[in-house]
Amino acid sequence: MIVTAHGDGRATVAALTGEQPDCVWLFGAGWCADCRRAKEWLTRHNVPFSMIDTTNDAERARAALIAGGRPNIPVLVAPDGTVLVEPTNVELAGTLTGYRRPRGADRVRCR
Repeated sequence: MIVTAHGDGRATVAALTGEQPDCVWLFGAGWCADCRRAKEWLTRHNVPFSMIDTTNDAERARAALIAGGRPNIPVLVAPDGTVLVEPTNVELAGTLTGYRRPRGADRVRCR
C-alpha cells in the first residue's frame, strides 16, 4: 500500500531522502516474512537500499511515524519520498523499478 507521510512523518522522509538520495530505505525486522521478501526483491532487482531494524523501539516508532501512524512493516521510503507499507511485489516493481542499477554500473553505497 502506498501512503503519504503526514506531519512529522514528512520531515522524517525528507531527512532520509536528503541523507542518501539514491537509496531506498527499508524499515523491517528479520523475523518478518514480508520484510525478507521485500529485501530479496530489492536485492534481486539491483535496487540500492539500506535496512533499518525495527526491533529497536526508536526505529519502530520512526517507521510508524513515516507510515502515518500504522505499526505495520515493512515500510519502504523511495528516493522520491514515496512511502510503501507492506507492499506486494507488484507494488515494489511499480514504484521502485526506476531505481534499478544496471549490471556493471558503479555500485551505490547505502549505509
